[in-house]
Amino acid sequence: MSTIAAIATPPGSGGIGIVRLCGPRAKDILAQMFLPFSSRFENFHPWMLYRGRVLDENGDALDDVLAVSMPGPHTFTGEDMAEIHCHGGAFIVRSVLSKILSLGARQAERGEFSRRAFLNGRMDLSQAEAVAEMIAAPSREALCYSLKRLDGLLGRRVTALREELDNLRSQICLAVDFPEDDADCPPPEAFVTAVESVSAAVRSLLAGQRRARLMQQGAAVVLAGAVNVGKSSLLNALLGRKRALVTEHPGTTRDFLEELCDLDGLPVRLTDTAGLRTIAEPVETLGVAAGREKIRAADAVVVVLDGASLGETGAAAADCPDPAVSEVLKLASGKPVLFVWNKRDICMPSAFPPPWTSGYPYCSVSALTGEGVEEFAESLRAVALDGSNATDDMAPNLRQATALEDALAELGELKADIKTGQTYDCCAARLETAAARLGDVTGVVSSAEVLNRVFENFCIGK
Repeated sequence: MSTIAAIATPPGSGGIGIVRLCGPRAKDILAQMFLPFSSRFENFHPWMLYRGRVLDENGDALDDVLAVSMPGPHTFTGEDMAEIHCHGGAFIVRSVLSKILSLGARQAERGEFSRRAFLNGRMDLSQAEAVAEMIAAPSREALCYSLKRLDGLLGRRVTALREELDNLRSQICLAVDFPEDDADCPPPEAFVTAVESVSAAVRSLLAGQRRARLMQQGAAVVLAGAVNVGKSSLLNALLGRKRALVTEHPGTTRDFLEELCDLDGLPVRLTDTAGLRTIAEPVETLGVAAGREKIRAADAVVVVLDGASLGETGAAAADCPDPAVSEVLKLASGKPVLFVWNKRDICMPSAFPPPWTSGYPYCSVSALTGEGVEEFAESLRAVALDGSNATDDMAPNLRQATALEDALAELGELKADIKTGQTYDCCAARLETAAARLGDVTGVVSSAEVLNRVFENFCIGK
């Protein structure tokens, strides 16, 4: 492979800038542009930092730096690598890279260092993806998920499941192709049991995917309900500042308003929507329509109730007395929903929660005084995570989950074929397809298109 180079630190100025080299000429290029301070320096001892001057394209001193040479194969990429740690001024870092490129290296592409690590067998594809996920992790829990995948837990588990399918397929193919060798096919009941064992393990891996996705990418939460129930006030109370305009006049919020907040490590994008009602004013009509779309696309929905208007009678009613709430529940069908009784400083019903909340989780607050806001935040976090306490160390990301779901679907078809008496050679083809889908997780059978799609989202220096 050619020798590549890239700036490994973020753009802009900083205390330190790092320029990274990788490839067969990494040490040679470093030696050509590095002037050591020590008179006893003879050659780069592996993995040791040396202080000296880096020279520019004219041979003049450019910066006071630390340099290190790291021979393969025990490096990140498995190849020879080198790094120059210079001062972090943008001009200095770019000049160091320019000098390296003039000596024969080429500019690295996005994710090329990690891609080489994958191609050289230093990590599987799930570990390579974890590198980018760690860099982008917005919370400690998201970082923990990525770190576990980087350690190879997911890859090893998927590889073991794939080997189970391959062994089962080999057993079947041997019995079908060489009946004279007295190799027995497993009876249908045992065959189904073996397939179901792998299916259960795949389902277990998928169980934590939603929680891992929300921790990594954040949850979209919509505040919805009728007009003037206190959605904007609740948004302000949760943020701890006056972000949304609040008045006593219904319909003050005419469009949706989005803000980011952190709920104990869970990134949340809160959306305050216009109250649902039948109206004729064109601008507010557009705002309500946008709010409906936000509810449909949300990860979780908070239904805000006006305790002052519902009072004791509304709370005790058998059916929901608020048509706006009924509409929100239809729009949010299948999604996690949290009922919030607002204005509890005015009215807190004796019969709580109301019978028409249908077993949904609930809490009460006063957005005006701040009472119950902390409890609301805790309830919202639990609901956004769909009440999941899953902390599976091997939770897959979206691409990996798609591959696992494809494998699970193929295994489901396989079980149906076995039960209907399909020939075992056809069942072997199903096993091969399911194993291939599992192989997509670790990149064992991934196409160049899949690899390009994965690594194009990396930063250039990684």
